[in-house]
Amino acid sequence: MASSFAHLLSPGRIGSMTLRNRIVMTAMGSDLAEGGGIGGARLRAYYAERAKGGVGLIMTEAVSVGYPFGAGRPNVLALSEDRHIDGMRVIVEGVHEHGGKIAVQLNHTGPNARQDIKAVRPLWTSSKPRLKPSDVGEAMLESEIALGSGTIAMTGGAGAPPLTYNPLSHEDIGKAVNMWASAAARAQAAGADGVEVHAAHGYLISSFISPNTNQRTDEYGGSVENRARMLVEVLKGIRSAVGRDFPVWCKIDSQEFFQDHGITVEDAKITARLAQEAGANAITASAYHNPAFGLGQSNSHTPHIPGLLIANAAIIKSAIDIPVITPGRIEPEVADRGIADGRFDFVSMGRKLLAEPHLPNKLAAGKRDDIRPCIYCYTCISQLTFGGSIRCAVRPETGNEIDVPAVAAAPRKKRVVVVGAGPGGMETARRLALKGHAVTLVERGRRMGGTLRLASIAYEPNERLLRWLHRQLEQSPVEVKLGTEATIDSVRAFGADAIVVATGAVRAAPAIPGVDSPCVLTGDDLRNLLADPSAPGLAGRIGAGARLASKLGAVAGLTAMPGFIRESSKAWMPLGKRIVIIGGDLVGLELAEFLRHRGRTVTVIDDIPRFGAGMPIVRRYRMLHELKEMGVPLLRGVQDIGIGERSVNYLTDTGQRRSIGTDHVIVAKGARGDLTLATALRGAGLDVFTVGDCEGVGYIDGAMKGAAVAAEAI
Repeated sequence: MASSFAHLLSPGRIGSMTLRNRIVMTAMGSDLAEGGGIGGARLRAYYAERAKGGVGLIMTEAVSVGYPFGAGRPNVLALSEDRHIDGMRVIVEGVHEHGGKIAVQLNHTGPNARQDIKAVRPLWTSSKPRLKPSDVGEAMLESEIALGSGTIAMTGGAGAPPLTYNPLSHEDIGKAVNMWASAAARAQAAGADGVEVHAAHGYLISSFISPNTNQRTDEYGGSVENRARMLVEVLKGIRSAVGRDFPVWCKIDSQEFFQDHGITVEDAKITARLAQEAGANAITASAYHNPAFGLGQSNSHTPHIPGLLIANAAIIKSAIDIPVITPGRIEPEVADRGIADGRFDFVSMGRKLLAEPHLPNKLAAGKRDDIRPCIYCYTCISQLTFGGSIRCAVRPETGNEIDVPAVAAAPRKKRVVVVGAGPGGMETARRLALKGHAVTLVERGRRMGGTLRLASIAYEPNERLLRWLHRQLEQSPVEVKLGTEATIDSVRAFGADAIVVATGAVRAAPAIPGVDSPCVLTGDDLRNLLADPSAPGLAGRIGAGARLASKLGAVAGLTAMPGFIRESSKAWMPLGKRIVIIGGDLVGLELAEFLRHRGRTVTVIDDIPRFGAGMPIVRRYRMLHELKEMGVPLLRGVQDIGIGERSVNYLTDTGQRRSIGTDHVIVAKGARGDLTLATALRGAGLDVFTVGDCEGVGYIDGAMKGAAVAAEAI
């Protein structure tokens, strides 16, 4: 690890603008604007918090140059009229108060303008796009399909309403250029430090640049130079409007993934050179995808693969003389090396700064381990699919900076007992301690973490959150009592003013014939295998040798390390080669991926009509696609599931009885909330709050949000 992050934290320049470090907050839709595209207190607080955290440059979300025409979401920011200037000034001043710089990203979403779709207006584009059958709707739950109609329409999904297009005439292009130039002048008048032209991600300018969408035969089609002509004209128009010294740059696609005739990195090199010649002071090297392909976002501009776009950024940097800004799941250590090696000049962070606004300041203070980790769950970007405002699964304050203020000292210090050391209980205890309360955390098991510990084995980013919660509690005055059962009497003995019950869900085996068979394992069985291998329920289900190995690992402390289990299980696991998982929600799908990577033949089966509940939709797209690619059968909507001695049988929707041979069956469903303890404590006259899955399964997002609410209420 680079202990000083000397390169990442060094000052940098974009045109005439000097930045205090090389960390840029990337443009992310928030849907926090007030009606009519106006900025206000919510956006000011949201951006100001990141400026306070020390980021070098904040990029606003995409700001509409033609509002309401060409707007992507209902509560988007705009600079299409002079009436929008004051609202933008409010945001800019909030950032400047904390010594930050802020640039406005200007955009017209063109063929992706959901507001135009809703209003039945023709979509602006270079030429009528070639839509292919979409798999986007396949990953939507029933409750999401109506909300996602705009998304399905844009991608040509089955059942989508017909769309009309307006391939821009020369006169229309001139109007668009003037829109960008006028909006840039308004950004300058509002006090912004620069502007970025959004020429990527399938929006209006991108529809000209991409050979996949541009079929024009005039001077705006054909060669890269012709396809980039509109971008060049926009940059020149802006430069004329704002003068020589105002920083102006553009975001382009370094590549289009899953496109038959998409942008290549060689195309992007030419576009970047043309942009530089037109007056751009920097290039943001992003990427796009085939919007009809559900995997897209997580394999382009918001990648699941760490550092996906670094190689492309380095190629583009070799072709130009202006700075390159690189996004794409880049950890601080990797960013520091990339800047030192000259592969790029600035790193653009989005999700990380939603999870931890003070990331730059903590790096500078040598507190790398205290940075709250992003778990790359896609809660943030998935919100925008259905018109929700920005939020973060691990940090409830994000997007709610006014309604959920930062933790502050309580006016009256209390004695609080938190029962249950899963993520909800740990986070509640951490927050209460920061408020100055005397906190005791009681856990009947021998380790903290609860279901997060098991989830950390299947999905590595979860372990980062588990480690962070552990570290925060170790540094706090919270008293932790493991192996302690909470009862009315024991809780009374603490003399608590308030009790928080965060005991998690209970997992009753569903009423499936044969669920008691020796080949069947439940979630509790898997947890016991790691935490308590001597549990009597494992006898007969897991071989004696496997239980002994697990017990020895527990004695040595190895089973307390999710990373160790994750790696060692690649070589050996106490499970047979053929596994059927009953349960198609988050837990079952993550477990299926984990086991398939360890050489097991896996089938997931459930009676529900669609899989992936509990997963934000972008991550669900990726998970369902990858499981199919790995050959994992996903049998949904089946009926009459039964378990035999070494088989699972079921009834298809055509009335056929089928059977799957298996060595083990894992039941990954049946979890439900359990308020038994909370109800008993309340009945004894105690002041009780509830957090997390004991109220009903809400996963990490629900646990962290509930912790914030309870801590503030106490």
